[in-house]
Amino acid sequence: MSPTDVLVQPWVLALGHLVAIVVAVGHIVLHKRDVRAAVGWAVVVLVAPFLGAISYWLFGVNRIRRRAFRIFPPSRTRSLPVGVPTPPGAGHAFGCDGVTRLLDRLVPRQLVAGNRVEPLIGGAAFDEMLAAIASAERSITFATYIFDHDETGLEFARALRDAQHRGVAVRVLIDAVGARYSFPSMVAHLRRRGVPAMPFLRTRLPWRFPYFNLRNHRKICVIDGRTAFTGGMNIRHGHRSDCADDPGAVADVHFRIDGPAVGDVQSVFAEDWLFATGQRLEGDELWFPALEPQGDVVVRAIADGPDHDMDRILWALLGAIACAERRLVIATPYFLPDAGLDQALQVAAGRGVQVDLLIPERSNLKLVHWASRATWRWVLEGGCRIWLTPPPFDHTKMMLMDDEWSLIGSANWDPRSLRLNFELDLECHSRELNARFAEILEAKRAAARPASIAEEDALPLPRKLLHGSVRLLTPYL
Repeated sequence: MSPTDVLVQPWVLALGHLVAIVVAVGHIVLHKRDVRAAVGWAVVVLVAPFLGAISYWLFGVNRIRRRAFRIFPPSRTRSLPVGVPTPPGAGHAFGCDGVTRLLDRLVPRQLVAGNRVEPLIGGAAFDEMLAAIASAERSITFATYIFDHDETGLEFARALRDAQHRGVAVRVLIDAVGARYSFPSMVAHLRRRGVPAMPFLRTRLPWRFPYFNLRNHRKICVIDGRTAFTGGMNIRHGHRSDCADDPGAVADVHFRIDGPAVGDVQSVFAEDWLFATGQRLEGDELWFPALEPQGDVVVRAIADGPDHDMDRILWALLGAIACAERRLVIATPYFLPDAGLDQALQVAAGRGVQVDLLIPERSNLKLVHWASRATWRWVLEGGCRIWLTPPPFDHTKMMLMDDEWSLIGSANWDPRSLRLNFELDLECHSRELNARFAEILEAKRAAARPASIAEEDALPLPRKLLHGSVRLLTPYL
């Protein structure tokens, strides 16, 4: 009997299947923190001979985390000394003091004082970013999820090319999936013009797929190591249109940061560049100059991703909800809370906190919108208020707690952002800034209409079944 004949014997196949099941299920039991994910993968492995175990090893094992630990050992402190840390509050365990103590233990980067944070609404953000790129003298780092090959994208490409040609050190990082939202890819376009550009986490899939995970969703632009732009705005022309009838129009708020916190934003880009290219940003004066105070906002950069930074933004959200004393105002384009976030919001409302959620009335992702709508009734019954903002699609990502604490950045309230993608948020402490943010969100709320339990009850049964069925896909949306 030849070796090939032995391998196809039924008892050999059965033994191989048993070994595959034992190894895969053992790995699931030891490493899957989410019980639902663990049970789901275990069922797949048990009911699909060989294919289930192969699928788990291909798609269920977090190789990003393993690779991150090889690049950034857990014992190594990666945060750069960029300013004078603000000591933890000595007050009670709620409000800003409570969140500060939680994040001091959770996040390796410290709070840094002396920053100025400016909200930039819509196309004004692009105008200011392009002006900053044109004035750059030493260095530019630029990271984004989507960089479209359209009128606005080409304008940014020309600005980056011109900076590179006049001697500015430029580094551009574009997510490999986000780069395929338009054709041709801006990675190749920039490279042909002499700009060092790299895709983040190359994928062999030849198409764009909005539900694909493990993506770099951060938006970072740092000029001369001194001024940073971050938030949720992708580089695409729709952000410059405020016409409700334009299907590509997107309303959004981006942010400019000046002061010591810029160094931490830069350090997040430096880690991503090292992760994607194996190259370090050499030369502190070029990339990490000494930074002087520019304002009175206290800021902490919170990096999150499926590696050594996992769950930090999720814990920040839970901490803020738990510590809120008077109000929570949340604007997010995608609202798909897991059971923990859902219940935390209802508990906060139940103890007297005013909870307002601003969600687009019409989403650019239908599956996400349908799944989200299946959760609205429970949130409304728990005492929260949902406000549906009219077109254009509102991509704003902001959270206000009480009168002093704010969270801004790239993360959405959905499982992909909070568990499966690389994100960057900024925790901000400032009464004046919180008041400015509140004015922006109040204007959005004034133009919105409230969602109601009666409206959800009035939906036809087939529509309710559709929303509920799609909700079951929440971990994958």
